[in-house]
Amino acid sequence: MWLGNILYEDQELQDERLELKAETNRIIYLGPKLTLRRCMVLVRVPTSRLFIRSTNFIDCEIEVKQELKGFSWTGASLKGCRFKGRMYGCDFGAWPDHGKWWEHGEVVDCDFSEARLDLCRFQSCDPRTLRLPGWPCFTILDPISRGRELTSVEWPGRFRPVTLEGPYKDLPTTVAWSFYAPAEAKRSGTTEEALKAAIERFDFIVH
Repeated sequence: MWLGNILYEDQELQDERLELKAETNRIIYLGPKLTLRRCMVLVRVPTSRLFIRSTNFIDCEIEVKQELKGFSWTGASLKGCRFKGRMYGCDFGAWPDHGKWWEHGEVVDCDFSEARLDLCRFQSCDPRTLRLPGWPCFTILDPISRGRELTSVEWPGRFRPVTLEGPYKDLPTTVAWSFYAPAEAKRSGTTEEALKAAIERFDFIVH
């Protein structure tokens, strides 16, 4: 392990400001056996330099200061936390057999209303306890169980709300899928207006 790496483990911190930033080639490790209670957590590192291992976040405010891409929060227990900032391709909750610490993953009573979520998934949790971001973000609840209903209608451009078959089919543990409409419109070759009109057909899509 690089001597300059930053480790927070085997302790409980309360009402503190924790700024996660590191110089090039240094890595920040949160956990194992770390509890952060009512802390302000500022994330200023890319995914490649942040690892969360069996960490409890309780009533924390977590602000992502630069876009966090492809990050897994599945090693974290998140309870009563509020998120801000941009996240792309991130996972929350318990993702079975994904990494060593997946059994510790959960997300309960958290507020994402001030976050920008794009291609973010919630795993093995109850999304009814979450405050999800509004338009231009939108979140499909229970995409797997609603899959046949979602795939039975036409969608604008190349947008496909769920994949039920094949090697790239969605995980059965996914209980919610969040998208950022401007980015999805660009990926799918359509418009934000067309996406909004399409999702308004379903009362289980939060926007």
